[in-house]
Amino acid sequence: MIIKINTKSETPIYLQLRNEVVKGIGKGEFEIGESLPTVRQMAMELGVNTMTVSKAYQLLKAEGFIETDRRKGTVVCNLRDSRRSSDGEFQEKLADELELLSAEATIRGMDQNDFIELCRKAFQGMEVVFS
Repeated sequence: MIIKINTKSETPIYLQLRNEVVKGIGKGEFEIGESLPTVRQMAMELGVNTMTVSKAYQLLKAEGFIETDRRKGTVVCNLRDSRRSSDGEFQEKLADELELLSAEATIRGMDQNDFIELCRKAFQGMEVVFS
């Protein structure tokens, strides 16, 4: 998977990295059990500080997307089989983020049907991986 980082973005690099890994997992570009590059390797590939990658990996680990195995290194977890995929905390986070996106879309004049269609297309791109 090619990870895209925009150094001119207002979004911190560690969050961009976190988001790219999550999207990669959702799209099947990172498979369950697959090893991710080491912190040093990822930092070198992206041209960023190792602490930035470490912070992204710590966040991904705290959210349950990855785990560290002494033999395999950092590997992608299967959240679908865990309770985290349906826990209330995640649904609350999702509702908050969708509310913000809905507000921005409304402010910019987007039609509700167009917004829902974009959501459907984004979600459909992920369904293939786990169905």
